[in-house]
Amino acid sequence: MKILVCISSVPDTTAKINFTSDGKEFDKNGVQFVINPHDEFSLTRAVELQEKQGATVTILTVGDASVEPVMRKALAIGANDGIRIDADAKDDFFVATQIAKAAKEGGYDLILTGKESIDYNGGAVPGLVAGMLDYGFVNGCIGLEVEGTTAKVVREIDGGKEKASVALPAVIAGQKGMVEESALRIPNMRGIMQARSKQITVVAAEPTETKVTVVGYEKPASRGTVTLVDKDNVAELVRLLHEEAKVI
Repeated sequence: MKILVCISSVPDTTAKINFTSDGKEFDKNGVQFVINPHDEFSLTRAVELQEKQGATVTILTVGDASVEPVMRKALAIGANDGIRIDADAKDDFFVATQIAKAAKEGGYDLILTGKESIDYNGGAVPGLVAGMLDYGFVNGCIGLEVEGTTAKVVREIDGGKEKASVALPAVIAGQKGMVEESALRIPNMRGIMQARSKQITVVAAEPTETKVTVVGYEKPASRGTVTLVDKDNVAELVRLLHEEAKVI
């Protein structure tokens, strides 16, 4: 079984986010990048399938050379090799086009992604890839087993869980719960050393129309000042809500 795991390089959740002076690009200066957390759950499950069923695991990232340290970490976790589409990840349609082309050429049985990347939170790429390839698609997956040519999945739905099966090849978008958090792989020294010699194939991007033009980014408004009121001073709280906040 051949598994393709799509990896996004995203800012660390503790990073301070800034934009360029014209407000049209994310300022990467001083920002630490990591594997997108949703992708990491899918990657760990892929490595488990590799160990249990002899699957081969290839990671794929759309980005310039700056994403390769994150790819090396994914290789250290256990992926066999990697593919880097040498292009800026402009928009969902562009990224999905690149993934679909690589997946079709590679003949993968299973394509795993995260349900969304935590930087833009668009969540459109997995479904677009499945549509372009005409593959079955399961989103919000929190459980995955593969039996022959069938993937048995558990997905999170509003107020519960849903069990389903899908014929391979298929696209499955995972999230927290795909594996236990305690099962997430941390690269050890042996894995890091092996990752240095694993191949990352760099390929040119497939020309495609850009569907999105960035008008600008802006930060949320900063929080206003906070007035603390003693828990026993209900009269003062009511006065502030009435006279200053004007909500009552």
